[in-house]
Amino acid sequence: PQIVLSVYGPDFFGHDVVRGYGAVHVPFTPGRHRRTIAMFVPESTSRLQQFTSWLTGRRPEFTDPKVVAQGEGREVTRVRSQGFVTVSFNVM
Repeated sequence: PQIVLSVYGPDFFGHDVVRGYGAVHVPFTPGRHRRTIAMFVPESTSRLQQFTSWLTGRRPEFTDPKVVAQGEGREVTRVRSQGFVTVSFNVM
């Protein structure tokens, strides 16, 4: 099993935009576990698309969260690293 994170927040103009995506496998062994998830955001492929998305406040985002978990098709997707999120698990 995996946990997929989609983090959203306001941009400079107050629009709710994606701040990052990430996924991590849930540990199977009992105990307390900490995992650091590298977050990323999709980017536009051209300068015109980047300017248009900045102007309209609509950044590129994934419509299906399975894309983040599976990894299929992500090799052709342009992404930018966007920080880290630390998650704690208590597994029984």
